[in-house]
Amino acid sequence: MTLTEFKSSFSNEKPPGGIGTQLEALWYDGKGDWKSAHDRADGPSDKLSARVHAYLHRKEGDIWNADYWYRRAGEVRPDISLEKEWEQLTKRILEL
Repeated sequence: MTLTEFKSSFSNEKPPGGIGTQLEALWYDGKGDWKSAHDRADGPSDKLSARVHAYLHRKEGDIWNADYWYRRAGEVRPDISLEKEWEQLTKRILEL
């Protein structure tokens, strides 16, 4: 699935099937539903899920908590817009 196809699925009520927890979280966030996005990101303990969780807390404005999750992911908070971070992170996961 491409980023364009992923974004076009925002018109649907539910995320595409079989995309995994991280992309589901980013899908809900892309539709403006931060709580549903966070609910999906809060649980899995792998580094990629921690990275999505970090982004969500950065978007929330909770930078201390975001930095904690960036560290859990083995990364640092990027110095880019939230929109760019969402796009880069989504592309990264789609390309796995």
